[in-house]
Amino acid sequence: MRLLLMLSFCSAIAAASGAGMEAYRRGDVAEAARQFQAAARAGDVHAQYNTAMLLLNGEGIARDDAVAARWLRFAAESGSAPAQFALGRLYELGRGVPRSLSEATRWFELAARQGHIEAQVNLATQYFLGRGAPLDMRRAARWYERAAKGGDIGAQYIVATLYERGDGVPRDLAQAWHWYRAAALQGDPAAAIRARALGQRIVDRAQLPD
Repeated sequence: MRLLLMLSFCSAIAAASGAGMEAYRRGDVAEAARQFQAAARAGDVHAQYNTAMLLLNGEGIARDDAVAARWLRFAAESGSAPAQFALGRLYELGRGVPRSLSEATRWFELAARQGHIEAQVNLATQYFLGRGAPLDMRRAARWYERAAKGGDIGAQYIVATLYERGDGVPRDLAQAWHWYRAAALQGDPAAAIRARALGQRIVDRAQLPD
């Protein structure tokens, strides 16, 4: 999980959050942690997220997963998609909070609905595996496809396989080829092989006599 270096535009709170960002950029992580904590206590959502990330990574401040989870919850409940996703990951891992796959799913979905691509992938996987959510291939396919459209290479490959097999979506070899090719263009060698093979199958079928 990574630091979200963002400013909140609110006078003194923004100044503290901005000072934390500048300190982090120049490598003074201890000062960044001090400034972010000050802004977080004043209610800055981005600073709450950044404070949590520093606590989780033990950067500039002693690692404390439970305190990090509390800061993430403040930010997540204020609507921060990165915080919602990160809190979901903590519930998935049982890190700083009791492990709960259903709670992980809940937070992933909140972030996914805001367009957070990693959350979309994780939410799709929950439905794909029936882990912390009912096994539901249609929902899994829908969320994987949203992540694929957002450019996630792994989701593009998975969506291609779903269309190729007809799992959670109607079987559609043209769509399968499209998504294999999309992943291949991003450098996935397995997707490139599948795109070539599937493309040939489509061509061969088109050439068959009626």
